[in-house]
Amino acid sequence: MWAKLQPVWIVMRREMRDQLRDWRIVAPIVILTLFFPFLMNFTARQILDFVEQYGANILAERFIPFLLMIVGFFPITVSLVIALESFSGETERHSIEPLLSSPLSDFQLYLGKLLASLVPPVGASYLGVLVYMTGIYRTTTWRPEPLFLLLVLILTFVQALVMVSGAVVVSTQTTSVRAANLLASFIVVPMALLIQGEAVVMLWANYDVLWWAVVGQFILAGLLVRMGVTHFNREELLGREMDALNFKWAWRVFRSEFTGGAKSPGQWLRLEVPRALRRLRLPVALMAGLLVAGALIGADQVSKLGISPEAFNLGELQSLDEAFLDKFRQIGFFNVGNVLYIWMHNLRAAGLAWLAGTFTFSVGGVLMLMLPLTLIGFLAGVAGLAGINPWLFMAAFTLPHGLLEIPAILLTGAAILRVGATFVTPARGQTIGEAWLRAMADWVKVTLALVIPLFLGSAILEVFLTPRFAMWVLGGG
Repeated sequence: MWAKLQPVWIVMRREMRDQLRDWRIVAPIVILTLFFPFLMNFTARQILDFVEQYGANILAERFIPFLLMIVGFFPITVSLVIALESFSGETERHSIEPLLSSPLSDFQLYLGKLLASLVPPVGASYLGVLVYMTGIYRTTTWRPEPLFLLLVLILTFVQALVMVSGAVVVSTQTTSVRAANLLASFIVVPMALLIQGEAVVMLWANYDVLWWAVVGQFILAGLLVRMGVTHFNREELLGREMDALNFKWAWRVFRSEFTGGAKSPGQWLRLEVPRALRRLRLPVALMAGLLVAGALIGADQVSKLGISPEAFNLGELQSLDEAFLDKFRQIGFFNVGNVLYIWMHNLRAAGLAWLAGTFTFSVGGVLMLMLPLTLIGFLAGVAGLAGINPWLFMAAFTLPHGLLEIPAILLTGAAILRVGATFVTPARGQTIGEAWLRAMADWVKVTLALVIPLFLGSAILEVFLTPRFAMWVLGGG
């Protein structure tokens, strides 16, 4: 084992030595490690002085841990630059040929460069955290709880791992630093949004939620590392020409997969759509499990949040009458115009899920599709507290239109999962672009042939049938 890993350490030491010789890398690390924590200490003192004037000490208690997370995050942003430089920069300067011609395996070379891009920024981040805690303790005697400090350190590490693994993937698939920097937006934008979400959680002091963020990012990092390992090939790296968009080739591949051998729309529906569904069998099963998990998570949150059933007035559901239907009429139900609204809303949600999945290797899109089931599970849990059978509640408000809407969600999520899988698991005899185009063709097939009609049918049932069905089930007639 050591014999296989020893070359990895050699590559890592070589890369780190070269990094520490470059002042353009060293200077930002030093500034973000030493100067920035002092700036955050100054900011914390100003916040403390300000809130004490108004007796809002709770704000200070929330801001100090929040600044600790920020201090840990900023130094690891340098890792993105280092990782982008690791392959594309050296390829552009023709300095990578000696390393690629060495007897190292592709995995050893990849892992060595990955660790070299990860270790210095993470080390600098931990040093910055230490500097910040030392300064804030001397000022306020504040010390983080050991579990919270461990959470911040792990969160910092996994964020760096996501950025580095993603950047290395980008760097290995481009031929210039310019192209790598442009593609890095696929890493920067989601990470920025994630940090904003984590900031809200920190200010609410709901730190347990951050452990879920850690788990999710570890999964994403694992997918990125697998993608980097499976797609890294030194022969392709040396022989790759300038990146260029070939729209004619892309359209030919997409059209060929979309139409298949069908000669007519009827033949396309009979042959090509079932073929696409067969390729989606495993993703459909996985998506079904995730939707069930979402509903269970929603139900579990009721007890954890201490929800009172009176806040939702669900007790009224035990004696429904025509006044119940009048409330639905007031918000647009039993109206053809509302069918179009719900239909377009569902299609828009499916499109946004696909877009989110494209930027996050399917993770973001799947989470968006899980949210409705999570909300249903949550409301069912509240109904249980109000004395209503939760299964009966779910059936009353979801069964009519859910018979069509849930299959549409399943197919959408499965197609998104397959598109994401093309990046992680290479298709034999296909490039990443070709595999992605073929998966996209299946997504469009399923959407046009099944998802759009299913959402339309579910919208009709939801507007005209679901309220009456709910009154019949819960009101007794």
